Amino acid sequence: MIDTHTHLYLQDAFPEQEGCDAVHRAIEAGVTRMIMPNVDTSSIASITAMRDKFPDNVFMAMGLHPTEVTDSWKHDLAIIEKHLDSVGMVGLGEIGMDLYWDASKRDHQIKAFKHQLEWAVERRLPVIIHQRKALQDTLDILKETDLEAIPAIIFHCFTEGVDSVRAIREIVPDAFFGIGGVVTFKNASDLKQAIPEIGIQRIVLETDAPWLAPVPHRGKRNESSYIPVIAGSIAEILGIPPTQVESTTTDNANQIFNLPVL
Repeated sequence: MIDTHTHLYLQDAFPEQEGCDAVHRAIEAGVTRMIMPNVDTSSIASITAMRDKFPDNVFMAMGLHPTEVTDSWKHDLAIIEKHLDSVGMVGLGEIGMDLYWDASKRDHQIKAFKHQLEWAVERRLPVIIHQRKALQDTLDILKETDLEAIPAIIFHCFTEGVDSVRAIREIVPDAFFGIGGVVTFKNASDLKQAIPEIGIQRIVLETDAPWLAPVPHRGKRNESSYIPVIAGSIAEILGIPPTQVESTTTDNANQIFNLPVL
């Protein structure tokens, strides 16, 4: 299995050796590959160190998270761009729009998002999109992008309903949707109704660790070893065997990120 979105490298959540221990637990649980997206310039060193320790298991995506966009976004992007050719770098992310906490940087977020999408077009890289309370802005920007030049787009941490799936597909017909621990929550009825609309061929698994741990671990620190729990919940919703969820989502992730054959 593949966790397409995990932040086990974050020192605040996984201090000292705890991140490495979490990688080992994931591998033991059958989650043999993990995509670790960058969030800002300060996390580049730790994500690269994690990749160096687990070259067969850890792959990187580079990008400036929308909540980390400040007045110095151009300077930050210049630093991140230098790492786009790093060994183990397989995508751009996580990038996008987030107006949930603070909408005051909306204009900067738009410019930074567009700039990074230009990288994806130029380099033919898959994109991991973060959007929160900003779906229309996100889609408006994607309308202006040469999407045919981007191999794949994942709407990471998708938690919305059928209407949002359809709105996304009007702009990005072949979009993938990253489904995480929220699918196990009792109050996630919109997402559960959206899962059949999405279909297993367009789903990838993710934890977004250390956040949003699935039931029965809700409220605790999340980690990649919980991917089988998420797969089981999706299987139950779709009425298919967990092994089918595991194999299909693994194939999807391998296709998106062009991962080396094991």
